Amino acid sequence: MKRSLPPRSRHQAARLREITGVIRELVGDDLAMLILFGSYARGDWVEDCYVEGHITYTYQSDFDLLIVTESRSSATQAGEARLARVIRQRLERLCLHRPTSSIIVEDIERLNKDIERGQYFFSDIKKEGVLLFDSGRHKLARRRKLDPKQRRKYAREDYNHWFKSANEFWIDSQNALERRSNNKAAFELHQATERFFTATILVFTRYKPKTHDLKELDRQVSNLHSDFFTVFPRATKQQQRRFDLLRRAYIDARYKRDYKITKAELEYLAERVRKLQQLTKKICRKKIASMA
Repeated sequence: MKRSLPPRSRHQAARLREITGVIRELVGDDLAMLILFGSYARGDWVEDCYVEGHITYTYQSDFDLLIVTESRSSATQAGEARLARVIRQRLERLCLHRPTSSIIVEDIERLNKDIERGQYFFSDIKKEGVLLFDSGRHKLARRRKLDPKQRRKYAREDYNHWFKSANEFWIDSQNALERRSNNKAAFELHQATERFFTATILVFTRYKPKTHDLKELDRQVSNLHSDFFTVFPRATKQQQRRFDLLRRAYIDARYKRDYKITKAELEYLAERVRKLQQLTKKICRKKIASMA
């Protein structure tokens, strides 16, 4: 574990200190450690732009933050969602939300068990991460190195399972669209999108996020590979609304009578998910080949 930022990320030191202060205040005595991981910890963060159609889009890597807690309750799906929400709200009020922060929460006992058994997402965090706060009450377990062949085997198995599942939902969404079952098509598109995202995250990390929120999953895959920034552009109000329709489809398209989505909106989203499908296939296969 590192104690200082790499040279290319040091311009963010003051902002990270402010964010650390906010998290310490909100988590309180339950905070065991706060670790920066990902692109800013490695120094390979991205800040760039691209042009699609007549619009120029900008994008920037997030701060990836692992909050390590004393209690298990803070690290459940509900606990993580609540904590991430209140932290982001406070950061936004203090104008500390750029770059945005991708937050995961794990309790110290579970984290150490995963490190001991060679879970390479957490092993890589221990190896590459920057310790922003340490309560001094715990130590991380000894990192068990995973055989590269075993890591590649896991990645291939995860990719095959989740990519196949995503394709099946993609086909179902197109069938539903042909039947003019728009809400059904929207839900199936959401499921295809979630599974393509999951395939990529598992190939790169073998860590399955606790959330179904496409906005959070989009943030995570974009941090893993910058090409994913181009999949769901949200520079215009129309683009934002259409992505929100896809994001809400997980619940609203099934259970809420006031959820409405048009054929044109579905066709646009299907085109974006098709791009996600192609990128997932290309990037995951390249990543798996690099593990040889």
